[in-house]
Amino acid sequence: MTYNAQLLDGMVVFVEVVNSGSFTQAAQNSGHSTSYISKEIHKLEARLGLRLMHRTTRSLSLTPEGEAYYQQCSLIISQAEEAESALSGQQLEPKGDLRISCPTSFALSQMPCIIANFLDKYPLVNLDVDLNNRKVDMITEGYDILVRGAHQLDDSSLISRKVYASHAVTIAAPSYLAKYGVPQHPNDLINHQTISYSYLKQPNIWQYVDEHQKSFQVPVKSRLMTNNSELELDLCVAGNGITRLPRFSLKDELETGKLVQLFEEYDKHKIDIYLIYPSRKHLSSKVRCFIDFVSDALNQDG
Repeated sequence: MTYNAQLLDGMVVFVEVVNSGSFTQAAQNSGHSTSYISKEIHKLEARLGLRLMHRTTRSLSLTPEGEAYYQQCSLIISQAEEAESALSGQQLEPKGDLRISCPTSFALSQMPCIIANFLDKYPLVNLDVDLNNRKVDMITEGYDILVRGAHQLDDSSLISRKVYASHAVTIAAPSYLAKYGVPQHPNDLINHQTISYSYLKQPNIWQYVDEHQKSFQVPVKSRLMTNNSELELDLCVAGNGITRLPRFSLKDELETGKLVQLFEEYDKHKIDIYLIYPSRKHLSSKVRCFIDFVSDALNQDG
């Protein structure tokens, strides 16, 4: 690593400005003058060679580069505070903001009670839970933890921990089956209307397992493709086509007869839930506590 005595210069001031929302408030919070704060930000931008924020007399907003830098600086400062607390012998109580990305259907079906209980147990931790199903860059976008469902995770430098086991189900409404007939084998799907999930690598190819435990692929004709599993489910219940979803996306639709499961003997495609985070080393206490709390809660439920 190349020695750089200026590496951290201005970082704390920059984060305080962003958190405070203005130079004036940052000056009051830090005990410095407004001119000192302004000079520190100017020196930081000059050293980095880019503009971190747009500022007028009435407003302050981050540039895209400033937003990325802010997320990284906040993490570094948080880790430095925890390091000092640990060295001084203080009890390390989880605190601060925790940013999480979670698939919408899993969050709505499994996470509300877990989140409520976590907030009750750790009153100094604030959660920012972003519900989305897209592929995210957790480092660039500033997430602390990703919750993701997958048959198998891609190779990555990130660390993953499996916390929940589920599987895919192929489903249709009785009204659809009455109108178009009941497919007897996954290969029959080529003659049916299907609703597919667009974020899959191959949304028009569905995977199944035969009686010899060998995987086989089935091409489908997607009448509708969407990136939202709630829309998939609603349209399926309405009789608009056959779809395939993780079992955790369903509530009581199978039990109440709103939907019928097809191909049970072939539908053994695993979709497990993982918590993903940057590193096992130097985890902040808030990240470690959330990972352990969610894992324990889901294992008890499962």
